[in-house]
This record gives sequence, C-alpha cells and structure tokens, in this order.
Amino acid sequence: MASKVSCLYVLTVVCWASALWYLSITRPTSSYTGSKPFSHLTVARKNFTFGNIRTRPINPHSFEFLINEPNKCEKSIPFLVILISTTHKEFDARQAIRETWGDENNFKGIKIATLFLLGKNADPVLNQMVEQESQIFHDIIVEDFIDSYHNLTLKTLMGMRWVATFCSKAKYVMKTDSDIFVNMDNLIYKLLKPSTKPRRRYFTGYVINGGPIRDVRSKWYMPRDLYPDSNYPPFCSGTGYIFSADVAELIYKTSLHTRLLHLEDVYVGLCLRKLGIHPFQNSGFNHWKMAYSLCRYRRVITVHQISPEEMHRIWNDMSSKKHLRC
Repeated sequence: MASKVSCLYVLTVVCWASALWYLSITRPTSSYTGSKPFSHLTVARKNFTFGNIRTRPINPHSFEFLINEPNKCEKSIPFLVILISTTHKEFDARQAIRETWGDENNFKGIKIATLFLLGKNADPVLNQMVEQESQIFHDIIVEDFIDSYHNLTLKTLMGMRWVATFCSKAKYVMKTDSDIFVNMDNLIYKLLKPSTKPRRRYFTGYVINGGPIRDVRSKWYMPRDLYPDSNYPPFCSGTGYIFSADVAELIYKTSLHTRLLHLEDVYVGLCLRKLGIHPFQNSGFNHWKMAYSLCRYRRVITVHQISPEEMHRIWNDMSSKKHLRC
C-alpha cells in the first residue's frame, strides 16, 4: 500500500510539473487574477455575479462542493482544524505544508485536520490536476465559484461552512495562507492548551484597526459605495487567525445576511462585530516576512511570505534543535 501511494505521489508531482510547464508555454495567464473591478467578477454559476450580490440584501452562498471531504472528522473529533487558502498552481506550497507544520500526525494524542481551500479555476487542466491531487491526499475542498483574489471571502466562507457542517465538534479552527509558516508547538501548547477547557466565542490573531483605502491603484481598494464608513471594525489579518469552532457556524450564518465584501479579513471583522465578538490581539501572529533565526522563530506563531524551500529548511532546523536553549 505504501509503495502504491508513493508511486501515485511521484506521478502527481510529475504531472503537476508537466502541466505547469505546458500552461506557461501555451496558455495565457488566467484573467481571474483580481485585475478586474470587483463588481464585474463573474462566479461560476449561470446568471450569478458579484454585481448581483452587491444589490441584494443577503448573501446566500449558493455554491456546491466540487471536491469535498465530508468524512474527515467522523473517526475522531479534531482538536484543531487548519483551513489553508491556496491556489491551483501552488502544489509545491501545499506539499511543503503537508511535509512540515501541516502534517496531521505531528502531535501524538492530538487530532489535527488540515484542509486546503480552493475555488474553481477557469482552466480545466488545472481543475483536473487538483482533483487528482485530492484523490491521493484527501485534504482539499473546492466549491464552484471562480478562484480569484477578489473571491477570497467566498473561500473563507466555504471553510466556515465546511466546519459548521462536517466538523462542528472540533475545538478550534485556524485559517491561514499557503505562504505562512506556523510554529505549531506555540500554537498548540502555549495558545490553545489542550489540557484546559475549550473557549467559546473566541477569536484571536494580529488585530488591525484601520479604515478603507480609496486609492483605486491599491490592492486593498474599497469603493465608497460598497463601504461608506470611514473606519473598519477591528479585524484580524487574514494571513493567520484562530477561533473556537462554534464561531465558524456563527460567522457563516451571519454572512448570509451581511453584504459581501472582497476583503476577506475585513468582512470577517464585520461579521464579528454583528455577533458582538471582539478579536483578541496576539503579538505572536506576524503578517510580515521575518528573517529566520532559531530563537526568533521560537517566539512566534506565524510568519508571512515563506517559500516552500524556506518552509522545509525552517522546519528541519527547528525540529532538529529542540534541545537547544535560546
């Protein structure tokens, strides 16, 4: 059985490499990269666009799972579910996470469930590659909205919906990105503390207090007609945040009656404000890149902008030097 899985994994790697090379040579870059105005992005459902959502009083999230793992929490209840936002071409990043901090078997006696979140790509070749990858690793979920930067909110809501529907008895959930390094020892033992009673209505990360950027050239541009207020509610950087699993259902249900925004972390903050849940500041969550040193990384929970190669190098170094003191 092990050799069969190994062969399938090698085949997947080769297929991914071949497909990405082919796409880079013969096909233009997908137009769903976030370069289009938010109001004109079309979701992969007939006659259903973000323009429609903007004029509706509710956001129904009427998407179907194209790839799902509904039985992932059946055998045992996870202490922590990790939801990782990723894109189709990031196979190397997903594999690096599987082999380092996202390995579900890192902690004996502590059940962890890792899932990668994706939408539907405009290119059928990439969709097929992800489906084959899913058949090997069983850690990918996909809904039928177009995968793009401006649809990151839908991706996070998909994750919330999945937890509420298929894994509601989990204790905690982490939402993060595929270029994030997570110090799992600090996350599990120093922040969440499995030996203590699980919190309820809990939300923490790097809390930002800011307002909308009106410059149309900005990646984080927010049109005044979409969000007229001058300040956002406190929200946690989307690069990584933790919440008690009961909050997943609360946010998802609140989103059904909350006008959709394309800035995922801001939108989650809006839902939290409606729920009366105030996110706690935690300095261990870093939403910027930080030069590696063993002692520095031992003090944090997340670090941003980490490549797959760096992920392996950092994980291997920290794992081999646990006996050293700082």
